[in-house]
Amino acid sequence: MLLNYKNFGQGDPLIILHGLFGTLDNWQTLAKRFAEEHTVFIIDQRNHGKSPHTLEHSYTLMAEDLREFMESQFMFKAHILGHSMGGKTAMKFALMYPDMVDKLTVVDISPRGNAGGHELIFKALFGLDLDKIESRKEADAALSVLIKQTGVRQFLLKNLTRKKEGGYCWKMNLEALFNHYSEILAGIESEEVFDGEALFIRGGKSDYVPDADIPLIEKYFPEARVETVADAGHWVHAEQPDELFGLVTDFLS
Repeated sequence: MLLNYKNFGQGDPLIILHGLFGTLDNWQTLAKRFAEEHTVFIIDQRNHGKSPHTLEHSYTLMAEDLREFMESQFMFKAHILGHSMGGKTAMKFALMYPDMVDKLTVVDISPRGNAGGHELIFKALFGLDLDKIESRKEADAALSVLIKQTGVRQFLLKNLTRKKEGGYCWKMNLEALFNHYSEILAGIESEEVFDGEALFIRGGKSDYVPDADIPLIEKYFPEARVETVADAGHWVHAEQPDELFGLVTDFLS
């Protein structure tokens, strides 16, 4: 699978993987900062952004996509950083291909399965009549009926793109993400462990990585350390970019 990507800088490679409903652009600002020390690749995962749309969607497949991507770039080892769904892809990849991972960074997710919480978002997105929408402002107003948080709507609307023949379409494969939502929520399981260095960064205001998850993290990633960014929720990189940048830079150096 030929994944869509952008790259910046030079130095040891660092690959960044976005979360559910995201695109590589979510990480572009930070990627350019990391590029002072690294060759940074930001990737659209399958069924997101400009990467291929497929009927299937699982962490095993996304880990294989990443292996294929690295091999296509003649890259045999890299630092891997993933947020949320991208963090689970990163964990799965590290457990499947430990020799290809230099240092692993996981942002606000653990190997545990998640309870959900995107049902309202799916309902709002499916309810949007893309053929009749005439502007992003109109789309935003329609989404605001179910999605009250402006920031969440702005994040989702980055997926909206205008069609040449008029009207709009989603960059993401909404159908596949909905059909495989239970697999996106599923935990990461493996018979293997990743013995390399690992950093788990969680938001202090987020409930995605409670203290109860730390033994599970240590089961699969025995060398992991967990850092908490006090004044951040789930989108640590958007809410506290400087603090996240500092933690990751210190870890990678």
